[in-house]
Amino acid sequence: MSFQPVTVYLGLGSNMGDRQDNLDRALDFLSQRLRIDRVSSVYDTEPVGNVEQPHFLNLVCQVNTRLAPRELLTLAKSIESKLGRTSGKSNASRPIDIDILFYGDQVIETPELVIPHPKLTGRAFVLIPLAEIALNLVHPVSGKTVKQLVKEVKEKQGVFKWENS
Repeated sequence: MSFQPVTVYLGLGSNMGDRQDNLDRALDFLSQRLRIDRVSSVYDTEPVGNVEQPHFLNLVCQVNTRLAPRELLTLAKSIESKLGRTSGKSNASRPIDIDILFYGDQVIETPELVIPHPKLTGRAFVLIPLAEIALNLVHPVSGKTVKQLVKEVKEKQGVFKWENS
């Protein structure tokens, strides 16, 4: 089944190994199946939840795809696996994490997949890079723009543009 092209936003993060290389390799794998339109700067961010782990490098990218949401999730999980991520407890260190933040303006709630990403509105490490490439994007549930969400989010002080990017 072929879908119309959809604009999707993905959040990528890494805090194990060569973090920048992990992000670069993930983007390379994604570009083999998706058209990458925009990529934010890379941000060095403090861990959230389990704070006893290394800092993350995070970025957000805008892609265009004909993959259905579940197919996109399968692709993201396969890339995570190729780059050495193993399933474990949430908030653990990992070489790569790929989250589907938005899939067009769709709202999806299944046991495997929730879009928009359910924790995105409280995560400065996602909203700040997202604002860099999609400031006026509207969250389909809250109706707020990314610009508004960034103003409301707490813990912004733990998110810094990474100088090595």
